[in-house]
Amino acid sequence: MTVAEILKKVRELEIKSKRLSNHLFSGEYHTAFKGKGMAFKEVREYQAGDDIRFIEWNVSARMGNTYSKVFEEERELSVYLLIDISASSFFGTSLQTKQELATEIAAIIAFSAMSNNDKVGLIFFSDKVEKYIPAKSGKDHVLFLIRTMLSFEPKSVHTDITTALNYLNNTTRHKSIVFILSDFADAGYHQSLRAAAKRHDVIGLQLFDKRDEQLPRIGLIEVLDPESGMKIWLNTNDAYTRMRYNQQFLQIRNDAIATFRHAHADLMQIGIGDDYVKILKQFFINRA
Repeated sequence: MTVAEILKKVRELEIKSKRLSNHLFSGEYHTAFKGKGMAFKEVREYQAGDDIRFIEWNVSARMGNTYSKVFEEERELSVYLLIDISASSFFGTSLQTKQELATEIAAIIAFSAMSNNDKVGLIFFSDKVEKYIPAKSGKDHVLFLIRTMLSFEPKSVHTDITTALNYLNNTTRHKSIVFILSDFADAGYHQSLRAAAKRHDVIGLQLFDKRDEQLPRIGLIEVLDPESGMKIWLNTNDAYTRMRYNQQFLQIRNDAIATFRHAHADLMQIGIGDDYVKILKQFFINRA
């Protein structure tokens, strides 16, 4: 993209994302995530009905009276967007690529967070962390994130979700809301996901194209694996070939479902062309 094209796309995404976040997601987002964390506020004298688990014994002994810790709802959250920019994310056969879909969804989440005065950060990953932007608040920062999403070019074609999750775990100590946008065509990330989910509120968005799922019947074609570089010929008219192709897709999907379930994290599947607004809205409502 040229600079002019990027700026035009940023403006289009800003208008679309702000409209959706303001009118559709603002209430649902707040209900889904606010109040999930409690921050220490002060110590005061014990009052009838206070939870005995929150008695501050050291202060009570020093003051000769019983004191309780008081907590309040955390008013500001940090939201991190972990976006897969490996070669498979640039696949798309109809309306857009998976990477373009990820950018749209990430922009909506970012504006929803901004409207609730939350901070937003970004991690681009392939088989390494390609870009890290710490969480900050404000419209200018969100627009900077969107410009980065539209213009960034990855250095690697491969995928390693574990690397991204380990980086998150090592750099983000404070509990955050973490959205992972990927096709999850990877394996072996269950331990790092479980570790991340113990500290953070983790939500996966598994993105796919209809041709990830099923081959069209168009005869003999040459296909390229964008991450391995391997080329093979496939007879798409052959029923067994189409079945094996579909089974591979289902294996990736089912592995992701099982991995997120065991980590006690949430996962959504969103296909290119799906009504992702409806899917996200329902997800926020279900979490309330």
